[in-house]
Amino acid sequence: MAETSETRYRVGGMDCAACATKIDTAVRRVAGVADVSVSVMAGTMTVRHDGSSDLKAIEKKVTGLGYSVAPLTGGAVPAHEHGSHDHHDHDHGHDHGDHAGHDHGHDHASHDHDHAGHDHDHAGHDHAHGEKEIEGLHGHDHAPMAGPWWQSKKGRLTILSGVALVAAYAIGHLVPTIAPYAFIVAMLVGLVPIARRAVMAALSGTPFSIEMLMTIAAVGAVIINAGEEAATVVFLFLVGELLEGVAAGKARESIQSLTTLVPKNALLEDNGQTREVPAESLAVGAIIMVRPGDRISADGVIVSGESAIDEAPVTGESTPVRKGVDAVVFAGTVNGDAVLRVRVTAAAADNTIARVVKLVEEAQESKAPTERFIDRFSRYYTPGVVVVAALVAVVPPLFFGGLWNEWIYKGLAILLIGCPCALVISTPAAIAASLSAGARRGLLMKGGAVLETLGKVTMVAFDKTGTLTAGKPEVTDIVSFGLSEAELLSRAAVLEQGSSHPLALAILNRAKADGVPVPPAFQLEALPGKGVSGKVGGETLDLLSPSAARERGALDGAQDGRITALNDEGKSVSVLLVNGAAAGLIAMRDEPREDAGAGLSALKSAGVKTMMLTGDNKRTAAAVAGMLGIDWRGEMMPEDKQKVVGELKREGFVVAKVGDGINDAPALAAADIGIAMGGGTDVALETADAAVLHGRVGDVARMIELSKRTMRNILQNITIALGLKVVFLVTTILGITGLWPAILADTGATVLVTINALRLLRINV
Repeated sequence: MAETSETRYRVGGMDCAACATKIDTAVRRVAGVADVSVSVMAGTMTVRHDGSSDLKAIEKKVTGLGYSVAPLTGGAVPAHEHGSHDHHDHDHGHDHGDHAGHDHGHDHASHDHDHAGHDHDHAGHDHAHGEKEIEGLHGHDHAPMAGPWWQSKKGRLTILSGVALVAAYAIGHLVPTIAPYAFIVAMLVGLVPIARRAVMAALSGTPFSIEMLMTIAAVGAVIINAGEEAATVVFLFLVGELLEGVAAGKARESIQSLTTLVPKNALLEDNGQTREVPAESLAVGAIIMVRPGDRISADGVIVSGESAIDEAPVTGESTPVRKGVDAVVFAGTVNGDAVLRVRVTAAAADNTIARVVKLVEEAQESKAPTERFIDRFSRYYTPGVVVVAALVAVVPPLFFGGLWNEWIYKGLAILLIGCPCALVISTPAAIAASLSAGARRGLLMKGGAVLETLGKVTMVAFDKTGTLTAGKPEVTDIVSFGLSEAELLSRAAVLEQGSSHPLALAILNRAKADGVPVPPAFQLEALPGKGVSGKVGGETLDLLSPSAARERGALDGAQDGRITALNDEGKSVSVLLVNGAAAGLIAMRDEPREDAGAGLSALKSAGVKTMMLTGDNKRTAAAVAGMLGIDWRGEMMPEDKQKVVGELKREGFVVAKVGDGINDAPALAAADIGIAMGGGTDVALETADAAVLHGRVGDVARMIELSKRTMRNILQNITIALGLKVVFLVTTILGITGLWPAILADTGATVLVTINALRLLRINV
C-alpha cells in the first residue's frame, strides 16, 4: 500500500465558498488524491495523496480555474495518521518526599504528578509562511489582493467593465440604432472571463457554479432583448466579487498580521562583536542582544539581564511580566527597560507566532458540523434552484398563457438569486474570525468543530497542580517560638542552600523576597528521610519533618497541635531546631492561581459546572477545593481521571478537561474537549483540542463565551443569507424586482455576511 503524503499550498484569490468548492471538486478528481481541505479565510489548501499523484497536475487544475497556487513546502511530507494522537499512559511519578539526602518527610499530601505521556505523530506540520504566490490568471479575478484594490486584476476588470457600460450608455444615447450592440459588447467585456471560468469549473466537476448561473442569465437576457440590463448585471456581479475580495482579505489579514510582529532583523553576538542579521537566519543556540524598547526577534531563554516584557502582542496579557535569567521569552514580545542577552531556542519558522499562525490556518481547514451540514445542503440547493428557475420560465407560458419574455426574465432572475455563496460562507467566515480573535488573545482552538463544541460544554474538569494552582509550593505560614520571623527564615534558608527540592526552593524564594540574609553554612549534612542539619555562627541547626522532630522529643503538645492544624489545611510543615530546641515552624503549600477563583466564578455564572481532579491526597485536595469553592476528587491515578470523565459524559454532561498539556493524557483524550494550559510550548499547542497560552483559569470561560458568540453570529449570517433570498424570490415572481436587484441580493448578502462575521475580530474576550 502506497504511503499517504500531505502537501500544503497557498492559494491566491479565493473570496467565497464557491471558490473553495470548485477547487475541492476539481482536485479530488486527480488520480491518487485521497482528501482535500480548502480554507477560504486562510487562503490555504491541504492535499492528502499517495505517491502516484502528479503534483503538477494538481497545481494545473487550480490554475486552470484561474487561481494562483504556490506550495508551502518544497514537497510532500508523510502524513500517516496526521492530527491523531495516540495517548499512552506513562506514569512518571515524582515523589517529592524523596530527594538526594534531603527528605523532609513532611506529613502532607504527596505531590505526585502523573505525567501521562503523549505519543504524537505530527506529520505535515511545515512552518513555512508568506511564500511568494504565483501570479494568477483568474478573472474572479483570483490574484492575491496585496495592494490597493484598483491594482488587482479583479479591480482592473471591474473598472474596464464599468467604463464599457458607461460608453455603451453614451453611444446608445448618441446613436440609438446601435445601442443594443453596444450593450452586448459592454456585457462581453466582463462576461468572457466569467464564462471561461464557468466552462473550466463545469469540466472539473462543478456545473452549477455562480459563474455558470451568471453566464446563462446574461446570455438569456440578451436573447430576450434585455442587453442593457445584462451588461448592468455583469458589472454589478464584478463589483460584488470585488467587495467579496476586499472583505475576505480583511479577514485573512487578521491572523497573518501576527507575522509582522516579529522584527525583520536581530542583533547577533558573534566572536565578541554584535552585528545586525536577518531574524530568519538565526540558528538555535545563537546569542542575540535585545535593547530596551525593541521587539524580541526569536523565541529564547534569557542568559543575562532582567527586564519587564510586554507580552500583549502574543498572549494578550496586558500587564508586562518581569523576567530574568533562565526565563523564557517569545518572538514578537517587547523588551521594556534593560538590555537582555537571549539564547535562541527556535528557528524563525518554528517560533511561537509561526506556530500559532500555522495552527489557526490548519484549524480553518477543519470544518465544523454546522459547516459540513450547509455544504451538503448547498449541493442540493443550487440544482434545486435551477429546476425552480426553469419551471418558472416555462410553466406559466406553456400552461397559463403567460408571456414568454416576462417569465423567462423572471426565471433568469431566480437563477441569480439561487447562488449559495452567502449561505455557504456564513459559517467559515464567522469561525475564521473567531479563531483569529482567540489566537490574538492567547486562546487557541483547533478548528471549527472544537469551537462549536466549546459552546455546548456543561462541565469543566480541572487538573490541580499547575492548572488551578501555580504548580510550585510557597511559604504560607512562619510560626516562631521565640525568634523573629526574619531570624527563623534566615536560619532555614541557610540549610536549604544548594537544594533543588520544591519545598527548599519555596523557603529560598521567600527569603529572597523578604530580603533576609542567608550566610554560608558549615558541616551541612543530609539526614535521609528526616531533613538536613548544619552549623552557623556557633549554632547547631536542624530543619526536620514533624515526625523526625517528635523522635527527638523537641515538640510539646501545643506545638504539635499547631502542626496538625497546618496539616489539616493541606500544608507541608518543616520544624526548625536551634541547638536541639524547637525554634519555629515553616508551612508551605501549592497555592491557587490569583485568577482561579474569579475564573471558576465566571464558569458558574455561565451555567457551567466545575470539578477538580487531582493525584494529591484528600486532605490537600479538600483544602484547595475549599478555598476555591469547587467539587473535587483526590488521590486519583491517570486512569481514574479518565474513568471520571467517562462517568460525567454518561451522566449527560459535555465535558472539557483542563490540564497542563503534559499530565492527564487519558482524561484529555476521553473528554469532549481537551484544553491545555501552557506558555506556548509545543505540548500546549499540539497536544489538546485547545490551548490557553497564558494559563489563566478565566480564559476557559472566555473560550466558551467566544464559542457561544460565534454560534449566534453564524445564526445571524444564515438568517441574512436565506432571508434576502426569500424576499427577492417572492418579489421577483411578483414582478417587483428584476435581474440587477437579484445579483445585488446574492453579492450583497455575501458581503453583509462577511462583514457581520468580521465583527467577531473586535470582540473583547
